[in-house]
Amino acid sequence: MREALEVLDPIRLNFEQGGVFLLNLILAFIMYGVALNIELSHFKNIGKNPKSVVVGFLSQFVILPFLTFLLTLAVSRWITVGVALGMILVAACPGGNISNFISALARGNIALSVSLTAISSLTSIILTPFNFSLYGNAYLYFLTLKSNLSRPIEIDSVQMFQTVFIILGIPLLLGMLTNSRFPEFTKKINKTIRILSLVFFAGFVIIAFRNNYEYFVRYIHYIFLIVLLHNALGLLGGYYFSKIMGQTSINSRTIAIETGIQNSGLALALIFNPKIFPIELEIGGMAFIAAWWGIWHIISGVAIAYWWRRQTPND
Repeated sequence: MREALEVLDPIRLNFEQGGVFLLNLILAFIMYGVALNIELSHFKNIGKNPKSVVVGFLSQFVILPFLTFLLTLAVSRWITVGVALGMILVAACPGGNISNFISALARGNIALSVSLTAISSLTSIILTPFNFSLYGNAYLYFLTLKSNLSRPIEIDSVQMFQTVFIILGIPLLLGMLTNSRFPEFTKKINKTIRILSLVFFAGFVIIAFRNNYEYFVRYIHYIFLIVLLHNALGLLGGYYFSKIMGQTSINSRTIAIETGIQNSGLALALIFNPKIFPIELEIGGMAFIAAWWGIWHIISGVAIAYWWRRQTPND
């Protein structure tokens, strides 16, 4: 398997600089739409039930990155450096923008889901670069202890911070400001922006898939297994960590979804930013992992939501 994956890292996907700029705009637009549903009351609710929010936050930004790091070490014999760093980067990103919809589908705690979305999006400005730098460098250090096959890679945390702030931070703040200052206007445009966000992102994915169809068909069976395992780790890790911490089944469902649904679009935007990952670096494996995550976590999230929807909580 490793031999097959080794050809991935040197591959440059058909993703022009104009496409990267378009992806950044789409992600910013999506985050603006997400922020239109975030109100100050969501932050006030944190004070009423802080434990569930703290558990969800820890699950997203502590448990998942740490478990991902352990997973990359466990399967290091079968994966490449690019694939491992792709897994770590996805785990370092905040929750995906569809997590609130999937939580509603699973009959989870919507207020908790929205609160975690708001907190994870804001704190990801700092924690996404931090976690990727921490565990990415730790993984590379581990490889140098085993062999001299991996070469050092410089991770520009400052540039990553700037990119995350522009793509997530600014649209999030603008969306919350719009909701706070112009609530009636927000109600009028909210549904339209949600639909447009879905259409824009789906269109982008379809075009990117068409441009890289040959690569997808050739290597998907390898990437599929890795992402399946990684995504299952996020969902199950989030659920059982929550249960261990004394959360109800409904809250545990919500935290599992927030942990297993990651903003892989942000990961792609970071991967294709030449100021963060210079063009001479072999990042094909990273891009494949993030791209398939963006598709698979929707499938797995909807599937587990429908299953949970049919289960009556036992607490």
